[in-house]
This record gives sequence, C-alpha cells and structure tokens, in this order.
Amino acid sequence: MSRESAADLPGSGALPGILSPELRAELIAFRRDLHMHPELGNQEFRTTAALKARLESAGLEPRVLSIGTGLMCDIGVSDGSRPLFALRADIDALPIPDTKTGVPYRSTVPDRAHACGHDVHTAVVLGAGLVLAELDRRGLLPQPVRLIFQPAEEVLPGGAPDAIESGVMDGVGKIICLHCDPKVDTGVIGLRPGPITSACDRLEVTLDGPGGHTARPHLTTDLVTAAAKVATEVPAVLSRRVDARSGLAVTWGRIEAGHACNVIPQHAELSGTVRCLDLPGWRAAPDLVHAAIDEIATLHGAKSQINYIRGVPPVVNDPDVTELLRAAQTARRGLHAVEDTEQSLGGEDFSWYLEHVPGAMARLGVRTPGDTTKRDLHRGDFDADEDAIQVGVELFTAAVLLDAELLDSVRPEALHA
Repeated sequence: MSRESAADLPGSGALPGILSPELRAELIAFRRDLHMHPELGNQEFRTTAALKARLESAGLEPRVLSIGTGLMCDIGVSDGSRPLFALRADIDALPIPDTKTGVPYRSTVPDRAHACGHDVHTAVVLGAGLVLAELDRRGLLPQPVRLIFQPAEEVLPGGAPDAIESGVMDGVGKIICLHCDPKVDTGVIGLRPGPITSACDRLEVTLDGPGGHTARPHLTTDLVTAAAKVATEVPAVLSRRVDARSGLAVTWGRIEAGHACNVIPQHAELSGTVRCLDLPGWRAAPDLVHAAIDEIATLHGAKSQINYIRGVPPVVNDPDVTELLRAAQTARRGLHAVEDTEQSLGGEDFSWYLEHVPGAMARLGVRTPGDTTKRDLHRGDFDADEDAIQVGVELFTAAVLLDAELLDSVRPEALHA
C-alpha cells in the first residue's frame, strides 16, 4: 500500500487522526452503554466482550487477557525497528450506587456505578484505536500501537500487575493514559512531570490485651486508650522519621473496640491507608509504620498484629513523555488547552507500567465549561461532559503520530496560526 502524506488528507496541513462525527456519536453511545452496565474489578466480562466485538468488527485481532477479563489489541505491524506505543484504559466500576438524576444512562445495576470515569477512559482508547486502525489501512500509521484495556484498577494492588503478567508490556517502549478530572473544563488537559499521584497502601491493625473492668484500668490493659494512642500518635511519630517532603501520611478509616460501657475489651481493630508522595518514602513505609505501631502499642501494654497490604506506588510521569502529551494537545487545541496540575493524594495502578517503560498520565477535563456544579470522583453523582471523549481520542492519536515524528517538520503552534 502506498503511503499518503499528511497533505493528502482532508484539511490539508492539519494533523491527521481527527474523530469523525459518526464515530464520535458511536463512542458516546458506547460509553453510555458501559455506564448503564458497570462491572466490578475482575468481573468485567460484558465490558470485555463488547470491546472485543467492536475491535473485531474493525478487522482487528484483540486478545482477552489470561486473567479472564480485559484485553489487548495491536494495530500496525511491528517489524522490531520500533517498539509498540501503548494506550491504556481501565475498565472496572465502583461498588457504590448511582445517584444521578435526569439522565437516561444511569446505572441499571444496584450499588454499582462508573463513578470514576473509567467508562470515559475506555471509550477514549477504543476510539483512538479505531482511528489509528483507519490510518494504518491508509498507510499513515508510522509505528505500531497496542491498546490495553485493563481490569481491576480499583482493587489494590490493582489489575496492572496481572495484566503485565499476561504480557501486555511485551514489546512496548512507551505508554500513556488519562484520567478524568471533574475540576478541569472539557477541552483542557492537566499535565505534571514527575509524581502526579501518590502511593497508596492499606493498613490493618489488631490490638489485644486481657481486658477487665472499667473501674480498675490499672489492673489490666486499657485497650481503648491503646487504640486511641495508636490512632493519634502513629502519624505524629512517622512525621519525625521520614523526610517531610515524602508526605508520608497514615489516615484511619475505621476503629472498633468493645461492646459495653463498663468493660475494657480484649480486642480492638484499626484500619486505614498509608499514602506517600514519592518512591523512596513509599519503599521505606512498611518498616517505619510497623515500628511506630509496635512501639506505641507496647508502651500501653497491648499486643499488636499488623497486616500491611502493599497497594500502588506513585505514578511518576516521565518528563519527555509529558512533553509529548503537551505537544499533542497543543497541536490539536492550542497552548491554552494545557494547564499545569498538582500531585493528587489518590493512588493509581498505572504506576506499575512505569516500572517497565517511560510513560505519562494526563488529566482529562470533563467539566462542562460554565457549569458550577461541584462534582468529585468516587461519588454517586459523578458524571462527565461527553465532549471530553473526542478531546481524549484526538490527544492520543496526535501523541502517537508526533512521537513517530510523522510531522517532525511542523511546529505544533503553527497548526493553529
């Protein structure tokens, strides 16, 4: 097949890979279907089947991951001269009710909702794949691409390690993804080189003692006080044992002890999360947290058992890949369509891919311009401006093309002159 030049495309001089109105409408419908049928981590069978069917209808050969849900799909022929450029989406939903009103695509599954925007992420990568597959048929795809639809992002330590074990990173040289941001207007993306999310681990602590009468706490272990001291003093102790710039923080979500007002219990439980801003602090966290809990529990006569559950490291954006995303968005929508973003304390298992290759995550604005409604992720009323799907698709296709230097002689700003 002869290779066309960019000038031969409709809209001479424009970066190829624009979403057609027909495909845009289809992707919105696809997203709404996923939104109505949310599936939890490692249970995304319907979602996987829908993706597989659509990719196959485009003449592609998607492969379901060996873990049973999720899939990967290669576009273009890899001759070994260029590694695969990977686009990753997460496909699972959350175990919370959908509380939106006035929309026809509310979840039909009780206590299940796409309240984190994974349905949008999925539609974006699907759309980018379909657009890039069309470019490939026309001889315009300059490097091979892999689509990764990953299950179980919301389940610590995330579905990424299982996906990697299934081979999704074999032959990949670079990877990008995006995440919905309801604080940013549609049409704009947020970028940050270096850490853009935080590490997140889970912590479960049990304290035991002989128990006794509340009239005689001096004759036993006051387990309620011990639990309270662990809850309040462990964060304070840690703040003096790790570099403050690491932002290591223990936050408790549950404390449970006792059943009667005049009985000192024999057992108490605490559970929470450990979050950290950088990799060195995250790597040191388990030993530091164990030591702090043991010291405080022992000081108050309680025996402690600690279950420290590794979650995810921080997503650390590669500076060069971050700049690639900046150039891609600028090429599509101009310099005003990129803003700097802060590091989030949320965790994201995209970080596991970055242990293997350079990559970057962008924040995708999904707030309708002018809308003053305050929405956040992981809430039942979360929704996204569906125009953001087109923004994400065209960001990804531009990143693939610019990375391959298809238009290396064209400055991105010139496309909007």
